[in-house]
Parts: sequence; C-alpha cells; structure tokens
Amino acid sequence: MHSEKDLIERCVKGDRKAQKELYDRHVSAMLVVALRYSKARQEAEDIIQESFIKVFDKIKTYKGESDIKYWIKRIVVNTALNHQRSKLYMFPMVDVEGMHNDFYSEISLSSYHFKELLQMIQELPTGCQAIFNLYAIEGYNHQEIAEMLNISVGTSKSQYSRAKMLLKERIEKEQKVSYERARQ
Repeated sequence: MHSEKDLIERCVKGDRKAQKELYDRHVSAMLVVALRYSKARQEAEDIIQESFIKVFDKIKTYKGESDIKYWIKRIVVNTALNHQRSKLYMFPMVDVEGMHNDFYSEISLSSYHFKELLQMIQELPTGCQAIFNLYAIEGYNHQEIAEMLNISVGTSKSQYSRAKMLLKERIEKEQKVSYERARQ
C-alpha cells in the first residue's frame, strides 16, 4: 500500500495501477455520498463513474491543501448536483420563520439502520433531497447552497424546512405503525 502523496503523484503521471488503488481506497465512501443524492443505486453508480473520470482528469489541479478524500467528495457532490440539475424541482417557498424547528428534538434516529435512513432521504423530492444533503450532511450554509444551485437563500431554507417536515412525517408514520404492531 502506497502513501497518499505517492499515490497522487503516480496518478498525476497517468499510472493506471495508482488510479485503481486510489479508486479502491475511496469508492465505497463516495458511493454512500452519491446514494444520498440519487434515487437508485444505478444512478449513484453512474455518478461515481463520472466523478472518478473527473478526478483522474483533474488530479493535476489537486494542491494537497486538504485531504484527498474531501477533494474527491467535492467532485462527487458537484457531479451529483449536475446530474440532478435537470430534475431539480423546487417546491413553492413557505415562510420558514413560522415553522416549528423541532425535527431533531422530537424524533430519535438512533433506532433506524443506515439503509432505512438512506431510503428516506432518497424518497424526498429531488430539490428537498439535494438541499437536505448539502445543509444537514455536507455542512454548507444556505448562502453557499443558493450560489451552488443558482437559487435564492429563501428557496434553500424553504426546501430544507420542507425536507425536514417530510422526513418527520415519514418517521412519525413508521413509529406509529411500529407502536400499533407492538400493541397487537
């Protein structure tokens, strides 16, 4: 196993074995990222394939200022967003100031398996899904999201609030079904 620095230098030179090793090191984690932005595994795999083509095409521009996995992740996120851009439907804006922000306080996510949570995120409308991922998981603020998606800050906030509301409704419904089953 080679050091990341050595591996990257070899990738810059076009070494196919180094590219495969870099791919193998990061593909699993990046597939999880792509799955969060897609509706199905095949779509996520397409995003990964396209992303790694970009990684190897642009590896010469990697300056080493951050860990390579974050650099690759940024490419995967941008590729996923570009992939979704034509399908990105934004619901009409709602007043987010008037909405209750109790999503995290009322619901325990610890009882859910990763695959269940991923499925819930994948079932969100595309615009809500993208913004929920960018804000809640990737850590971007609404101004950054607005610039990335060429939308207003208000639209970003509104879509995020809608995503939280839809997730909360889904979780409450599942908890109710589980409770009813337990009572039987």
